[in-house]
Amino acid sequence: MLELLLFALKDLKMALKSQDSDLLVGLGNAEDIVLKLVKEVQAGLIFTEEEVEYRLRNVVANVESSLSNGSFSWGSSPKIVAWSAPLYDYKNLKEVSTSHDQFLKTKLPMATPLAAATLPALNLGLDTGSVPTLEELKGFLKDSRTPEDNWVLLKNTSARSILKKMLSQKKIKSNTTLSTTSDDNIEDITMDSGTSGRKIINSMFASENSLEVRGGTDITLDALAAYLRYLEGTGNASWQELHDKVRLAETRDGASFYTLFGPAIQLGVISRRKAYNDTIQYEKDRNAGFLSPFGYSTPTVKAAVDAICLMEWYWLLALKSQVSAEGNYPTRIWRWKGYLVQYTFVGNEGPAVLLVHGFGAFLEHFRDNIENIADMGHQVWAITLVGFGKSEKPNVNYSELFWSELLRDFIVDVVREPVHLVGNSIGGYICAVAAGLWPSLAKSLVLLNSAGSVVPNYSFVPLSEERRTSWLSRLQAQLLLLFLRSRVEGILKEYYPTRTERVDKPLVDQIIRASYDPGAVTVLESVFNFNLAIPLNFLFDSFGGKILVIQGMKDPLTKSEASVTMLREHCSKVQIRELNAGHAPHDEVPDEVNTLLCEWMKQIEVKPALEKTKAI
Repeated sequence: MLELLLFALKDLKMALKSQDSDLLVGLGNAEDIVLKLVKEVQAGLIFTEEEVEYRLRNVVANVESSLSNGSFSWGSSPKIVAWSAPLYDYKNLKEVSTSHDQFLKTKLPMATPLAAATLPALNLGLDTGSVPTLEELKGFLKDSRTPEDNWVLLKNTSARSILKKMLSQKKIKSNTTLSTTSDDNIEDITMDSGTSGRKIINSMFASENSLEVRGGTDITLDALAAYLRYLEGTGNASWQELHDKVRLAETRDGASFYTLFGPAIQLGVISRRKAYNDTIQYEKDRNAGFLSPFGYSTPTVKAAVDAICLMEWYWLLALKSQVSAEGNYPTRIWRWKGYLVQYTFVGNEGPAVLLVHGFGAFLEHFRDNIENIADMGHQVWAITLVGFGKSEKPNVNYSELFWSELLRDFIVDVVREPVHLVGNSIGGYICAVAAGLWPSLAKSLVLLNSAGSVVPNYSFVPLSEERRTSWLSRLQAQLLLLFLRSRVEGILKEYYPTRTERVDKPLVDQIIRASYDPGAVTVLESVFNFNLAIPLNFLFDSFGGKILVIQGMKDPLTKSEASVTMLREHCSKVQIRELNAGHAPHDEVPDEVNTLLCEWMKQIEVKPALEKTKAI
């Protein structure tokens, strides 16, 4: 991504210089650099793109605070003006529905791209310098690291590679073999460029191994034109190269667009508005100026429109969560692999706790746990996994390893310290995978009616293979979604057998709302491909830390008695607490679960403190 950023910056600098303006790139603290530049040019206004990510919004807020506290010889402090280029022409974001179904019914007009602005000449004698090289940027980032940033290295190896290596070391058979070549590259489809080894002059890609279109604007728009014309023959070598990349990136129907163009759109090389407009214009040109009511004429046009509208929808949801008071807790946004992820944080000090929901749920499923646990002296983080709630639902292959990498990166990049991992249902299984593959990230592991199973004397662990889903699984997912929407309240009450009143309207409404989101069917398709075959006892052994299992014994989804018996017989170090509750004990009997969690974490935290005292 750094290399793509530098390509984009170089292109922007050239475009600005062609208008007698320029681009200044500063490395360092944003507040210091902006304040210095403001004083040099005596700026009265500072324009910045409206951001949704918590980290970037925090940077803008800190700059604004520095400016308001500064003194300026030419008068009052500069004002920050936020701009945005939404795809939909809405008047008031607060009035935009968070239900995608209701949103589409409003039939908002699509905004058209704006012509490039004419800029005034820059005649200030500033030393604008040059765009840093990749080596200089890497060096700066390395020098800026703190000791905590050494965790970043954990992200360099995929969950799949680690698991394969663990199985090999323990001489456990699997359905795949571990290559002796370098770590992750054997699994990376980008290692095969598909170009038959030919050298492409004026390539649209940063390297032969890359699947992401590089900046700047002209190259990206040319790549988009080639992508849309995938079914048309071409003698253009760079277009042929792009068509080769499409075949590699199409891991699912329509997935290639985001892989190829997602980074360029994220970096602002082209806007979603421009990409959508060019796509629709191409479709109209193919159909005598009209759009067919029966769908799009080519798969690449459909892939582009679907991906752009999906990205826009989740950006709108994220932005709305920042300008409107929604939910019981403050919503923050984190970008992971380009996808927008919602999370919350409550607490001022104490051990860190990460709460992970189950399938079809979201962070608000811990509505009566977050604040109570925080009040007992903990820093509580809760995340809505990619594919659920108001987090983005991209067109990807979902799996337990995909989500475990999400948890790993969230702990490394956001929490920045080891956590007590607490998960419900499949969220519990994902927590177990994360703890088993990266033990240093977890202080302890707590499973609430977790998915997965104990396999005595395991000698074979099958690894799930990424494969294209069939039309049948998509049809099954669509039918299942319709069924679940009509039965969601009744099904939930079966999961809350002792306190059905906990299945209230806000809970039901949020689950139904998410079911209409673009990408919801894709997530549900994963149900038919889930392979939770890594035994829990294998993951427990790999983790090696303290584990607590809280089991609602009236869970209609699992045979609780049999599960508890297997844990006691084959996982002797695991502590078990049985509750008179169903599948989601944390929400059905939150007070009991909160007490158990806080007592458990207190016990875990006391031991290191005692060991330090003894050492002194």
